[in-house]
Amino acid sequence: MDALNQTRVLQFVFLGLTDNWVLEILFFMAFSVMYVLTLLGNSLIMVTIVFTPRLNTPMYFFLSNLSFIDICHSSVTVPKMLEGLLLERKTIAFDNCIAQLFFLHLFACAEIFLLTIMAYDRYVAICAPLYYPNVMNMKVSVQLVFALWLGGTVHSLVQTFLTIRLSYCGPNIIDSYFCDVPPVIKLACADTYLTGMLIVSNSGTISLSCFLALVTSYTVILVSLKKQSAEGRRKALSTCSAHFMVVALFFGPCIFIYTRPDISFSIDKVVSVFYTVVTPVLNPLIYTLRNEEVKSAMKHLRQRRVFFMKSCT
Repeated sequence: MDALNQTRVLQFVFLGLTDNWVLEILFFMAFSVMYVLTLLGNSLIMVTIVFTPRLNTPMYFFLSNLSFIDICHSSVTVPKMLEGLLLERKTIAFDNCIAQLFFLHLFACAEIFLLTIMAYDRYVAICAPLYYPNVMNMKVSVQLVFALWLGGTVHSLVQTFLTIRLSYCGPNIIDSYFCDVPPVIKLACADTYLTGMLIVSNSGTISLSCFLALVTSYTVILVSLKKQSAEGRRKALSTCSAHFMVVALFFGPCIFIYTRPDISFSIDKVVSVFYTVVTPVLNPLIYTLRNEEVKSAMKHLRQRRVFFMKSCT
């Protein structure tokens, strides 16, 4: 409570991605397009899955949840970043900073758990197809999604508590474009070594352990493909390669940043762009371009829409 009562900083100032106004305009245009594509692409995937009965399976249920999380995750940081690219002084109120930090970790952790669940789903479907209907039915899928949101909430509450328990009485310059635990706690007027170690044991351990679990599951899947038919191998490789591309793009930056919170590099901001801006917009492209069922369902929905519009005119 003493640490909380000693807080003096009312707002933080972001340094942003660059101080070059030409680059800021270019970044604003590029990231605006990417954010719009994130909203449209992921929304299209959710609508396609919801209105296509044959896609009402655990794999596509998880995919629709991934699209929802990507929209939320990107919306936590990108709008504020775009606003900052147009302003000379980039500020955020202390309370808003803590809120951004909370939701950033909520959606990031939920995505980590979801990608792990999706890997397990593919493992069961490919390596134990006879048991799949019992192991991964829709009831189990809903329970797993509930568990990942619960786990993400607990993780985010821990990160937020570790941050607000510190005293912020002096510096308020954040060398980033959004609020996250590592850059924020560096501004605390207290020894943050213990807090930093707790962050590593929380965020770092979750990121690294889930990534290792994912790599292990995909390795087992690749080994088991030797027993599959040529068509089975092709379909499994297409699905798993898409999943692993998403895993590499998301987990790489997370592991890079959250396994060493007390050490910062100039490249950190560039790495952060990948999991806050780039990955959410790539997920729809990766899953639709490499998934014939989703592309077919989208085409069918478009044909239904055209038919409906013609019937109304």
